Amino acid sequence: MPLQLQSTITSQSKLEIVLADVPMPEPKDNEVVVRIDASPINPSDLGLLFGAADMSTAQIGGSADSPTLTADVPTGLMKSMAGRLDQNLPVGNEGAGVVVAAGPSEAAQALMGKNVAVIGGAMYAQYRAVRADQCLVYPGDVTAAEGASWFVNPMTAQGMVETMRMEGHTALIHTAAASNLGQMLQKICLADGVDLVNIVRKPEQAALLKGIGAAHVCDSSSDTFMDDLTEALIATNATIAFDAIGGGKLPGQILTCMEAAANRNAAEYSRYGSTVHKQVYIYGGLDVSPTIINRNFGLIWGIGGWLLTPFLQKAGREVVARLRQRVASEIKTTFASTYTNQVSLTGMLSAEAIAIYNKRATGEKFLINPNEGL
Repeated sequence: MPLQLQSTITSQSKLEIVLADVPMPEPKDNEVVVRIDASPINPSDLGLLFGAADMSTAQIGGSADSPTLTADVPTGLMKSMAGRLDQNLPVGNEGAGVVVAAGPSEAAQALMGKNVAVIGGAMYAQYRAVRADQCLVYPGDVTAAEGASWFVNPMTAQGMVETMRMEGHTALIHTAAASNLGQMLQKICLADGVDLVNIVRKPEQAALLKGIGAAHVCDSSSDTFMDDLTEALIATNATIAFDAIGGGKLPGQILTCMEAAANRNAAEYSRYGSTVHKQVYIYGGLDVSPTIINRNFGLIWGIGGWLLTPFLQKAGREVVARLRQRVASEIKTTFASTYTNQVSLTGMLSAEAIAIYNKRATGEKFLINPNEGL
């Protein structure tokens, strides 16, 4: 029977991850069955995979062919897990492979034998049944590894630029900007003539982005970070930011620098701050500590959350179709992903692999081949 990775948070405050035997999926009328040959490990996948577990308590068990993982979930975090208790949840947002079976509909039959990228969850499995419209056909010279990260990062990067335009801004800011997603966003902005301010945490990350054409890169570890960011905002007039980090002082610092940039050439003082609307969207949680806001940036500002799926629903079918087509056309260029490690389903449950990919560090992206070695 095919294998599927499943994650469970039990009522006894335990995380349990297993490779479960599941029936071979059968396609319904408008569905296809895809043999999954590649699936990336994204931060959003780790949120479901490990939940609120304390991974310092993780224990690897089972056998070499069928490993298991258990870990403790702190009692104080169990309320946040209430909606998933004692459910065996499959993991993996996106992937790529070959269509091996198809339902009778015309759309499904047209995909038979095609190389496709897919979404729909449960991609850390050997086979997956999905609707025909959840597939993106890619050219024959595109490998499964190249096509696997077609949705989360490429559509998010494009969604940021679309959101900027929809809300009346003309330039944007991005944090943790040396990531695969950040590099895609930089390439999009260069191609579309959009000014982008990149925020990174290390000099080598700044060098990486400058190497692909970034004009504005600010290192948050620098003593001159706030001044550097303010100058970059004056140069670009960026008034909307997308923050992958979430916790700590950075969202507030961005708003502070936006206000300083807006006031640089102000004609007169206002006790209410500038009239420029300043917006920060938090879309990730690389730092799970509280978000600290020091309100010294007037009253015209906003901080909110941003998620890809609600954006796509709001954008509508025509916009989504356009974004998907761009991904298909530029999967080897603008939307190319790089991986530092490729592992099997069993390999991803090794202590060595978990220690690396659970750091969620820039430049440490893993790719899973669910059918390798099984």
